[in-house]
Amino acid sequence: MEDLTLAQGFAIISLNALDSRHMTTAKRMALRCISAAAILELYLKGCFTEKEEQLVLNREVLVQPNVLLYQAEVLRHIFKKKTSLEGTFAWWLMKASALSDKSLKKVEHAITDSLKGLNLVEEIPTLLGCDLLYVTAEITMREYRSNSLEYNRQVEGTRSEVLEEGELTDEDIAKLWLLRESACLNEIFTKKELDNVLIRFNELYQSSRLAKRLFEVCIHHMAETAVKNFLSFKKQIMSTPVGTGINFDFPFIERSQSVFIDTEAMFSKPEKRLEDVLKRLNHYGHEVTVIRAGVVPLLKIDNVLYEAVPDAVMGKIPIQGMRLRRYQI
Repeated sequence: MEDLTLAQGFAIISLNALDSRHMTTAKRMALRCISAAAILELYLKGCFTEKEEQLVLNREVLVQPNVLLYQAEVLRHIFKKKTSLEGTFAWWLMKASALSDKSLKKVEHAITDSLKGLNLVEEIPTLLGCDLLYVTAEITMREYRSNSLEYNRQVEGTRSEVLEEGELTDEDIAKLWLLRESACLNEIFTKKELDNVLIRFNELYQSSRLAKRLFEVCIHHMAETAVKNFLSFKKQIMSTPVGTGINFDFPFIERSQSVFIDTEAMFSKPEKRLEDVLKRLNHYGHEVTVIRAGVVPLLKIDNVLYEAVPDAVMGKIPIQGMRLRRYQI
């Protein structure tokens, strides 16, 4: 398999399990970072000329046939209202991440089409569609699922590079920044490991010129972060606490829905309940691995870990089942 670009590798992680049809908060943050990644790719390839504090995009880049489609989309939208090809390092990243939802959607189609062509991303019925209410109402929703082998390769590669001693490449540093800005750090690092990640950030800031320039740039929007924090706090009160990490307080919410799957027999044994849950998930095309069985099984569903907790929906007749809740690593 050919090597993936920075943006493609990041998209494998950040778009997994996100709504493929609607612009959610988490997906908007991921797409802004993918747009910024397109500029970082051009920067790392030497497509800019540095003049004092300004980066000047080489004009031949705009006509090169080997410019990738998502890169071309980002550049096209940046230059809609600007004819100059220069700006500071931070300016380029901020402009790339400030695209409208309409423009971000075009970038989304370009990046996902490139990954679908490599069989690394597909669209499947969303996990929330397995919920009793959605099944009863026959509501169809779709989400992205990354190829499990490539997803694990990207995640484990990033973990090993960051947590182990040794120098990071410029592309590794760029990916670490993208994970920070998209709120994906707590998706691949444990809460305890995030302390070590913070130390790594500080070390890189002191030793790497790229890290010093990059880590000072923030492209996330405070209003979106506030909304996500509020909804995460609300979920903690109403259901299960979702760890967010002390140093990187950017919890995502779209992937932590509480999904209730009804089981066929009331008061059934754990093995029978798990069998019914797996039957529902497999019917809707989800890839499921049982990590841990027992009363509260731990399942890996489309690259994301969930606990299946016995529960019931109260009504005239109580409905027994299992509630899937996001598991914090």
